[in-house]
Amino acid sequence: MKVRLTIYLTMCILALLTVSCGADHYMKKGEKFLAIGEYYDAAAEFKTAYNKTPTKERAKRGQRARKLAYCYDRINSTAKAIAAYRNVIRYKQDSIDTHLSLARMLMKAGSYKEAAKEYQLVLDTLPDNQQAMTGLLSAQTAQEEKDAGSRYIVKKVDIFNSRRADYSPMLFGDEYDQLYFTSTRNEAEGDELSGITGTKAGDIFYSQKDETGKWQRPETIESGLNSEYDEGACCFSPDQRMMYLTQCTTDPNYPRYATIVTSNRSDAAWSKPTPLEISSDTLSSYAHPAVSPDGLWLYFTSDMPGGKGGYDIWRIRLTSAGLGGAENLGEPINTEGDEMFPTFRPNGDLYFSSNGHKGLGGLDIYIATVDPKTHKFKIEHPGYPLNSQADDFGMTFEGPHNRGFFSSNRGDARGWDHIYSFEKPEIIQTVKGWVYEMEGYELPDALVYMVGSDGTNLKLNVKGDGSFTQVIQPGVDYIMLATCKGFLNHKEELRVEPVQESKEYVLQFPLASIRVPVLIDNIFYDFDKYTLRPESVTALDELVKLLNENPNVTIELSAHCDYKGSSEYNKTLSQKRAEAVVNYLIEHGIARDRLSPVGYGKEKPKTIRKKLTEKYPWLKEGDVLTEDFIKKLDPEKQEICNQLNRRTEFIVLRITYGMYDEKGNLKNPPKAQEQTNEDINEEELYFEFE
Repeated sequence: MKVRLTIYLTMCILALLTVSCGADHYMKKGEKFLAIGEYYDAAAEFKTAYNKTPTKERAKRGQRARKLAYCYDRINSTAKAIAAYRNVIRYKQDSIDTHLSLARMLMKAGSYKEAAKEYQLVLDTLPDNQQAMTGLLSAQTAQEEKDAGSRYIVKKVDIFNSRRADYSPMLFGDEYDQLYFTSTRNEAEGDELSGITGTKAGDIFYSQKDETGKWQRPETIESGLNSEYDEGACCFSPDQRMMYLTQCTTDPNYPRYATIVTSNRSDAAWSKPTPLEISSDTLSSYAHPAVSPDGLWLYFTSDMPGGKGGYDIWRIRLTSAGLGGAENLGEPINTEGDEMFPTFRPNGDLYFSSNGHKGLGGLDIYIATVDPKTHKFKIEHPGYPLNSQADDFGMTFEGPHNRGFFSSNRGDARGWDHIYSFEKPEIIQTVKGWVYEMEGYELPDALVYMVGSDGTNLKLNVKGDGSFTQVIQPGVDYIMLATCKGFLNHKEELRVEPVQESKEYVLQFPLASIRVPVLIDNIFYDFDKYTLRPESVTALDELVKLLNENPNVTIELSAHCDYKGSSEYNKTLSQKRAEAVVNYLIEHGIARDRLSPVGYGKEKPKTIRKKLTEKYPWLKEGDVLTEDFIKKLDPEKQEICNQLNRRTEFIVLRITYGMYDEKGNLKNPPKAQEQTNEDINEEELYFEFE
């Protein structure tokens, strides 16, 4: 019996040693994965190690449960994280951080009463703990706030979503008809599964609206933008020519740090990303880029030194010479928790997500607006259902309207994110302007200076199609001055009246070139006479307005005829017609010495510009409508060319009229509305309201 008992005890000890050694092996593997941020793979190893650890080794089980809980926490496995944190407490290996983390997970699960108990337990030990104080207040009020709700309407958008994670949507295009977002769906690049999430590495996908306005099934981007690594959380520069996105490369020997990269758009394709060096610090993460509406600042998320705690929101100046220095947004935006996923509404409001402010659980969306009196940020929580007990983040807006898309992992037991639409019904008035060259195309390099009688003073960049959209307020008078290098300015005024429903005003800003002749359309004379017909008044008054808006400009006003008739007759008639226009301008307040009337007769036939070839495809850019050229055409086309030759136009001679005194010294700087395009600079402009 003694021999058998000895053998049995020896076998039991060997078995225990084998189990213990096996658990240690899995712990070591888990630690390696954890060191490089591969939480999913680390959790699998820690779970095996925990299960192989004998129940009698309570301290080890508690310590291993803590590792497991941390990994579950990072991969949004809320229910598993809660169970693991409770095991840490059960085996008495807990700390203040354990109870804070458990409370956060209970908030994400909507277990507000249990979360409150955990926060209170922390406060009983550390009554000044800010995270616990904020968390307890959240737990005590969350259900009431959810019950109160808000005017937001939220819907899950199935067309965008897959069986994996889909998040950080971003609208693109002048008509907001493309949606870019991040997804770990099966169509993503690469074959390996991520050690962080257990899914494929994230890629940027996009969806397009069809001609009926219906969103199409998402597609991959084949231009080299995506790689086998993680790409995600993108945004665009105001001119939509550059994409900023987050990339996280893989190195089996080093931790995974997120970086921000850029991609340029050319011929409707995105280039391979290039790194954006925000700092020489290579041991911090830089993620979730957002460009301010004026294009002057890049906002991002980082855990770099100098923050408030966890991840903070920072910003860095974007200049033509490169990046400026990074600065932390500080309080009240950043907290001891995590602030992430900054984005902007076009009106300048900053939206971000945080788990450090009072909320409903997980990451909640907050709105930061600047108080006009104190010039400091004030924070607003938009409530339920935009926010939920889960993670809510990654907003994008459809122009000035309070509608668009965001991402959330609400209702997904695996913690995967999905894309939702949102809308908050409201009355919005906007102005949409189009800046383009007279007889030409849009001017994407133009700027629009906008001032209002309420103190508004803005400098607006136009989009690639020459358009801009801006929210305006009822009861306010606005003046908008469009400028572009090489062109005369154009000014429009707008009075905004109160309305009962949303309204958009549309304004045109045709800019006259200072380098090529500009056609004055719709100028009419009686046949074979130089008398201006009454229907010419509209066009002539627009010319008066243009010259008043650009008082430092002198022009040559020219009239032209077709090839019919003698040269002497045509030249005389065209000279008198040019003088008739000049006389009208003088009668309406334009100084005579700013105007030079010239009749060219048929000496300067029209040269065709590209824009005109769209209307007349049988003409080519650069064609000169000489008599020989015209006579080779059929009769109908001959008459069209003759009409094009019979024209009145002007060309800018000087842009410094009245700016210098007799000694050649610059006079007092002109008022903003009197400046020529060449005098506009980066300073703020002010207009006088009559």
